[in-house]
Amino acid sequence: QVHPVESGGGSVQAGGSLRLSCVASESTATFVRLGWFRQAPGKQREAVAAILTGTTNTYYADSVKDRFTISEDAHKTTVYLQMYSLKPEDTATYYCAGSWYEGVWFLAETYNSWGQGTQVTGSS
Repeated sequence: QVHPVESGGGSVQAGGSLRLSCVASESTATFVRLGWFRQAPGKQREAVAAILTGTTNTYYADSVKDRFTISEDAHKTTVYLQMYSLKPEDTATYYCAGSWYEGVWFLAETYNSWGQGTQVTGSS
């Protein structure tokens, strides 16, 4: 089974920026939809953003709208999550997930393949 691979996590001061990358095997077209989720210690996994591959259709959680941007590279191999104005509450493990089907973007159960996660820490 094909699994996305995340990278780019790290520690940054509040107000800083980070860019996460998700390599979707040979091509992002492997998946109909790629999304980013995050999970902080003791909390449930929550949807952050998603993109329909090969399109400009993007979706965002209210908590990150206007601060985070999801995009797909021109070679159709990588999806990025550009994060600006990071806050301590953005601290979590971030997961990239791919779906082979259309579905509700913010529901984790609609994704078929998950990466291992990358840690993002926003310090105050």
